[in-house]
Amino acid sequence: MVVESIPKAVGFIYGLLAFITLIWLWHSGRFTRQRAMPFLVISVLLGFLVFAPVFPYQLQMVVLGDTVALGSPIPAALGALLVFIALALIFGRIICGQVCPAGAVQELMYLVPVKKRGRAESRTPVTVRAGVFVIFLAAGLGLSVDLLALIGLPAFFHIAVMTVSFFIFLGIILLSATIYRPFCRYICPYGALLAPAASKALYQIRRTDACINCGRCEQVCPTGEADPTARLGECYLCGRCTDACLVDGALVYGRKDEKLT
Repeated sequence: MVVESIPKAVGFIYGLLAFITLIWLWHSGRFTRQRAMPFLVISVLLGFLVFAPVFPYQLQMVVLGDTVALGSPIPAALGALLVFIALALIFGRIICGQVCPAGAVQELMYLVPVKKRGRAESRTPVTVRAGVFVIFLAAGLGLSVDLLALIGLPAFFHIAVMTVSFFIFLGIILLSATIYRPFCRYICPYGALLAPAASKALYQIRRTDACINCGRCEQVCPTGEADPTARLGECYLCGRCTDACLVDGALVYGRKDEKLT
């Protein structure tokens, strides 16, 4: 379904504009899951129409040195990927939350009203994905193997239904109806770079003195990051915690070194 005549730069431009808009929504206190929905839908559509900004696969192409698939020189693509890692270090994983098509399609799939499996402890997927990332680098740099193609990420968005890999990734997407973002949390190589950056992000969702410790945010958080002791590397800024909060101003998105009352 990908339209080859549309430049992949369209995806990156959208990614940057969406990122800026989402930051504004969070910083101004206007972010809600309802307002995030258009970004999720547009991101998924761009995944199928342009196959961009699919950040994990663009990282894969940089590792393989495939300028044709990237649609841009390696330095430009690598620079864009590094810019978004730097932005995650400041603002958190907004890219993963609503902008990357691979993440957005899983976020939408999780809305399917089926029984959800219990949330995973946030440090567990980080450990698993670190091992997967090492394998990803070894396969790409050492063997020139495109692991993300083998599990069907490009085949899924190209709707290549005659391939086995398409059904592998389709299975992952279907699994995300009951397990929150399995690709993002256990496989994505770009997420392995964004998670440690986001855990140190300058801007994070924080509790203020208005918090009444009702526990609603912890109950709705699918990654366990609403726990006060969490490192926030697996926070996708999905907005479930702030939407569920009973007290206005108890959860805010702000600088972690700023005194909030």
